[in-house]
Amino acid sequence: MEPGNGTQLLEFLLLGLSEAPELQPLLFGLFLSMYLVTVLGNLLIILAVSSDSRLHTPMYFFLCNLSLADICFTSTTVPKMLVNIQTETKAIAYAGCIAQMGFFLLFAGLDDFLLTVMAYDRFVAICHPLHYMVIMNPRLCGLLVLVSWITSALYSLLQSLMVLELSFCPDLEIPHFFCEHNQMVQLARSDTFLENIVMYFGAGLLGGGPLAGILCSYSKIVSSIRAIPSAQGKYKAFSTCASHLSVVSLFYCTSLSVYFSSAFTHSSQSSAVASVMYTMVTPMLNPFIYSLRNRDIKGAMNRFVGMAGIKGPIVLGLKKCP
Repeated sequence: MEPGNGTQLLEFLLLGLSEAPELQPLLFGLFLSMYLVTVLGNLLIILAVSSDSRLHTPMYFFLCNLSLADICFTSTTVPKMLVNIQTETKAIAYAGCIAQMGFFLLFAGLDDFLLTVMAYDRFVAICHPLHYMVIMNPRLCGLLVLVSWITSALYSLLQSLMVLELSFCPDLEIPHFFCEHNQMVQLARSDTFLENIVMYFGAGLLGGGPLAGILCSYSKIVSSIRAIPSAQGKYKAFSTCASHLSVVSLFYCTSLSVYFSSAFTHSSQSSAVASVMYTMVTPMLNPFIYSLRNRDIKGAMNRFVGMAGIKGPIVLGLKKCP
């Protein structure tokens, strides 16, 4: 492949979290376990919501989309890292690196937009409960998710095309466990002024815009909850958005920790370690937060697991019949 300015670039080298040989089995086991828990936990939420007609509401529709985005988000980076550890290689092809970066930006942006949409959903549910189903109709819900996908895809495509225009030296080392956008731009040998402007402007717009929407929604939610006269009513209203608020706090706190880690430590290794928080820990904890703090999800999961357990013996019994 011939990227910008005719540079003959064959591959990048992902240095990972540590180059110590004795730590590789530990890292492999740890990340494999976290990946399996993330995929199975989010998949269980999708299956539980889909199988329970009582949860076919806007809030759980958005939750299913968030779980799907989390599965795709972690699947963009972790499998390649596990393969590299297992095969004791660090190489990733240039085309594969660009694709990984693009999909990472796509699903990270999608996570951000879906959390904003879910905040709006909670705002309508608490501030306009009598008109909730009229406002949050299936057409609007589908449109909000579609716009989130399209906006994230356009941003990801723009950044990927701009990186394709950059030129690199062969066999560059990326001090990370995946092809992180900022690291790739820093390694380019061509002028990156325009790319840096677009990167930081896009990050500010796509990061700050949804955050402003979430803060605006919750400021109105807090005002509405304060106006409720009874303590029981306040608790009931707050409990409907407690899970979402926990996920939002986790998402933005881990993202900010990565930003401050890279800004103040100037260490690529510490930045890579901090990145584990929002690339792995947040998607892994989301199913636990929603299942532990939400009785509807917990009940749906128990019913789904129970139904699967009942169907197994029935199928086996039918096979034994002559």
